[in-house]
Amino acid sequence: MKKIVLFLLTLILINSCKDNEKEVIEVALDNSTWWKEGVLYQIYPQSFKDTNGDGFGDFKGVIEELDYLESLGITMVWMNPFFESPLVDNGYDVSDYRAIHPRYGTMEDFQTMLNGMKARGIKFVLDVVVNHSSDQHEWFKQSRSSRDNPYRNYYHWWPAEKGKPPHRHSLFDPEGGWDYDETTNAYYLHTFAEAQPDLNWENPKLRQEVYDIMKFWADMGVDGFRMDAFQFASKDTTYPEFPKGHEKDFIKWYGMRPQLHDYLKEMYKEVIEPYNVFAVAEGAGSTFQDAHDLVDEDRKELQTAYHFDYVDMSRTIDGYKLADFKEVFTRWDKAFAEEGWVAIFLSNHDNSRLVNRFGNTSPEFRTVSTQMLNTFLLSMRGTPYTYYGDELGMTNINMPTIEEYVDVAAIGDYEMAKAQGKNMDEFIKQLNYYSRENARTPMQWNDSLNAGFTTGTPWKRVNENYKEINVAAQNKDPKSVLNHFRKMVKFRNNNKVLVYGDYQLLQAEHPEIYAYIRTLDNEKLMVLLNFTDHDSSIILPEISKIEDININNYEALTINKDEVSLKPYQAVIVSIK
Repeated sequence: MKKIVLFLLTLILINSCKDNEKEVIEVALDNSTWWKEGVLYQIYPQSFKDTNGDGFGDFKGVIEELDYLESLGITMVWMNPFFESPLVDNGYDVSDYRAIHPRYGTMEDFQTMLNGMKARGIKFVLDVVVNHSSDQHEWFKQSRSSRDNPYRNYYHWWPAEKGKPPHRHSLFDPEGGWDYDETTNAYYLHTFAEAQPDLNWENPKLRQEVYDIMKFWADMGVDGFRMDAFQFASKDTTYPEFPKGHEKDFIKWYGMRPQLHDYLKEMYKEVIEPYNVFAVAEGAGSTFQDAHDLVDEDRKELQTAYHFDYVDMSRTIDGYKLADFKEVFTRWDKAFAEEGWVAIFLSNHDNSRLVNRFGNTSPEFRTVSTQMLNTFLLSMRGTPYTYYGDELGMTNINMPTIEEYVDVAAIGDYEMAKAQGKNMDEFIKQLNYYSRENARTPMQWNDSLNAGFTTGTPWKRVNENYKEINVAAQNKDPKSVLNHFRKMVKFRNNNKVLVYGDYQLLQAEHPEIYAYIRTLDNEKLMVLLNFTDHDSSIILPEISKIEDININNYEALTINKDEVSLKPYQAVIVSIK
């Protein structure tokens, strides 16, 4: 009711204003929901496009392809970190939050890229890594220099004379989350790699430093912030001894401490509200209440978050069950139907390729299965996030030996598996499937050497299938994954029912077809998705109400009375009465 009253008051205000004032108010009204109504495209900058031949993507490469980004219809770009960094974790170990790593270009290049996006109606979302910094950051250098240094309390320290600190699990380090530093005879805490010491958010001076960094980038024109690993930012500084095996439920024990909400409210007041930007948290806690406490509007904390339930179900070669896939998405949609907002994604820089995990990479079905998955992604309630290359159907790369891996997470997983005595042949097979290095191979622009990514030696081997899967080839093919993606984005952008409409699952028990209806006022769209490599049928009384077929990745749709038959990985969106 409160939102309806606000909307009516706004309409009255608009109608009572002069024409030029109306325009300003209408723009403000649109801006209030741009992060809900938009489509986000994620760029891993060192893998997007290289212009100087050093083998790493750069800002000028993105600038060269701004028209390509515009052609996709996307309205937001989230770019992984490009700050100054020793690159232990490919930029998620920041040594200077106000400086750009030279491999990506200069601050002037960044501003040119940002201006080019804005000229094309594309917002920019900055990846903010402030759960931890690099151990090469000046703050940490000062902090470790002496116990009475003013920066000492910017990080978490445990004096060695108290004995060894209680065990803390580390996601990247098999030795655990405390690392000894002999300079001051103390241990420092790191949730990730030992070169990524955790920042002490319990220190108000540290928090103000972070807000000032965010203001610096907002002043440059950044429109939003993605808060990396932020659910772990607040720590229990008593560092209790957790029960054995607690690391299997990592978020429960290490994430979402109550004080985190105080810090987010402070951030909202300092940055989010005055700069009219938005923020999305990586992760949404362990429960729906955790997620709502982060993103509900009256909380004045974050605007949206994304969770990992449906990504987690696809991390092994064994695959997933469609029934579980439906259940997860339906459960999350129901939980946020009235309040709050979440992101919808199937892949990103921390997961292997979308089509390998949820589709079919065989030559016969790669195109249609990727089209089906992109149709799903862009027809659900929530803000869709698509990862670079998924608009082409880029696939995993084969890396059967550990020597090929450079990712700190993959190497850490390997060391943990060895220490636990696991079958290493089986482990490597799984790593080859789920490793996030699969998602970081160079963008495939054309069929020239190195897929047109670089004239030099690429930092990571280009996938061998680039001659078949690339932008240039798919641009010319009206039935390609790329052109289907463009059509689907345009359809979503033109139909708010796919943004705000109610979601109704149809025949939850069907083992092969995912069917649902999106409804907004008098508008209804029905989505039909075959998740298998064979024909499959479903009986739906709603079929008789079809008015138009809006999206179809095949030439036709077979209907016989109330039964519709779908081809392998067929994806259809129809308007119904």
